Amino acid sequence: MNMSRALAPTGLVGLALVVSGCGSATGASSGTPGPADSKVSVVASFYPLQYAAARIGGDHVSITNLTAPGGEPHDLELTPQQVGTIADANLVLYIKDFQPAVDDAVNQSAATTSLDVSQGIARLPLPPTQVAEAKDAGGPVPINDPHIWLDPLNMTAIGNAVAKRLSTIDPANSSTYDANAASLTTDMSALDAHWSAGTKSCANKNLVVSHEAFGYLSKRFGFSQLGIAGLTPDAEPSTAKVAEVADFVRAHNVKTIYYETLVDPKVAQTVASETGAKTAVLDPLEGLAAGSNASYLTVMDDNLTAVRQGQPCS
Repeated sequence: MNMSRALAPTGLVGLALVVSGCGSATGASSGTPGPADSKVSVVASFYPLQYAAARIGGDHVSITNLTAPGGEPHDLELTPQQVGTIADANLVLYIKDFQPAVDDAVNQSAATTSLDVSQGIARLPLPPTQVAEAKDAGGPVPINDPHIWLDPLNMTAIGNAVAKRLSTIDPANSSTYDANAASLTTDMSALDAHWSAGTKSCANKNLVVSHEAFGYLSKRFGFSQLGIAGLTPDAEPSTAKVAEVADFVRAHNVKTIYYETLVDPKVAQTVASETGAKTAVLDPLEGLAAGSNASYLTVMDDNLTAVRQGQPCS
């Protein structure tokens, strides 16, 4: 695989075009030298990494997202065609220990062309309940929380890492990748400031969520997270766990139970009905619904609105 094919610069695209480009999936390159207008083929394991690749790469990259719109990335199983796409890509973006099928494919055929974007980011340890859940499921047992992208500053780090790797693959366009990384940093810094100001004064700092995806967001903005389910959003919690969460909701005067867009809300609704709380969407940004025009930034803005109303924050 040729990691340094020559690519002709095509200019820095505007933010709107870059963000709308997150939906593109044009297939991977064979890795052999192509024409002067060839693009760097990037495989992203799920939406937040697709978003980062599009923001940094602009129109110099073609992106394949392994997780289909509306799909649950935790449950991803790769087709033979997707495994081949991973093997042929110039760059594969993933988070180690988040999607076991991707980990396996990377280890087998993309060890030198992959980037674990969590490298250099301090990973939070999994709560013991989540470790026990993974053991009970009989699968691999991760030791760290993979949901790093819900802290905007971590998204800055991801963007910088992608820019550095793309500049190595395609040095002719390194200045564009650096400029795009700076633009992403500006947006993430503004988002971080918006969240910090918006959640500075909340009546309740306990986030009760359908699954524990919000550890990094909670740490960044001073919340405590309690999940009805653990690491896997579609895991069925025990009756005892539901009762434990309901007791916590009553004892701590929690007014809102948050559920997410890609998972059945029935568990959150059960706790809400038992406690008199209301429900609201808090999106972990693991993927977008099919046909959605949303982006990382718009979803995070919607999440802030939901938290400000649900906690509530003045």
